[in-house]
Amino acid sequence: MSEQGDQVPGYRMIRMAALQDAPAAALADVEAWQARTTHPDVLGGGGPVFGVAEELEAGGWRIVSLFSGSYPQGARDSMAMSFRERARSAEDAGDRETQREWLRNAERLDWEALDELTVLGRRFRIVRGDQFIRMGPTGPEPPRPSDPDPAKAGHGHEYRGRTKGFVIDPFTPTGMSEGILRMELLSLVHAPGSAPEGVRRDALQALETHPGGVLLPAEFTAAELSDGHWAPTQLTNASPQGSRDTLTTYLRVMAPVMEELDEETRAEYGRLADRMDAERCDELVVDGCRTRIVRVERLVRVGPDGPEGPRPSDPDPELPTAVQEKRLREEGVFDEYRVLNEEETEQRRLADEQSKEFLRLFEEQRRRRDEAEGA
Repeated sequence: MSEQGDQVPGYRMIRMAALQDAPAAALADVEAWQARTTHPDVLGGGGPVFGVAEELEAGGWRIVSLFSGSYPQGARDSMAMSFRERARSAEDAGDRETQREWLRNAERLDWEALDELTVLGRRFRIVRGDQFIRMGPTGPEPPRPSDPDPAKAGHGHEYRGRTKGFVIDPFTPTGMSEGILRMELLSLVHAPGSAPEGVRRDALQALETHPGGVLLPAEFTAAELSDGHWAPTQLTNASPQGSRDTLTTYLRVMAPVMEELDEETRAEYGRLADRMDAERCDELVVDGCRTRIVRVERLVRVGPDGPEGPRPSDPDPELPTAVQEKRLREEGVFDEYRVLNEEETEQRRLADEQSKEFLRLFEEQRRRRDEAEGA
């Protein structure tokens, strides 16, 4: 099945297929359909995210990095890192010419904010994804039973997720529910007055330049209900357990130092973290505020030349690494012989004390989890 029949371009295709031969996929499709009833509203989920993709000879673009950075520069840095990894492989194989070509392009990225490069005949691009959250009467949608969640408490970082290596190809068949969701998301655009004019203008233009799209594997975040609104409180994780671990680390390690908690509140936060570890629950009440682990859908728009890159209106405040280092050196930040003034000395002292406290609490958390797993 296609979006408008069999004559539309491949990048606009939404091919839906029965999933009876794949029980796990069929279950996921049923849950996606049920979510339309339990959480019928689809809202923006915290701004765009960016990753790196490589064009494949056979068609489509394979994601070669994590896909969670809020700014394009983070993805450019990941592209440079990927090039250096390929340079090391070329060096190990004794191919000096290939090694030099990868390194030359990695160094370009250190100095230039480039969103696409062709290296040795292979095209790489910074790819943009929109995030969405389903909402219902009780709030945002939590993880679904079919969402992969294999890691034990404290080990969410060990699950690398399904995004790296995922191929962005609209021609790949999908289940009925995902296909319908793709059609819904592709038509969404900011209402007049709901976003800065440049953001709305770019979104309207994307409807024309990148009318197709692909859903990436879902990721997860923690969101807090405050003043009647739910807002994400962390970057996305590849699994629900990754988000739980991020939240429990905040409760045990970050909050006591950053919020200067008293001993009673520290103990209460610790009990909440223990409960989340033990029950693998997806909701807590912290200081009277509901905090929930939330499922995040991510859509990459696709046009005739492949996936969409960064838009002019996307925030891009970070500089390439070499440019940033040069600027800091010019400002004297790296001058080890510069005498600090009184305010800078006090700031450094406080930072050192915070660092020591963070390390102590991290060690306490590690020891607690080791003891729990050894029991």
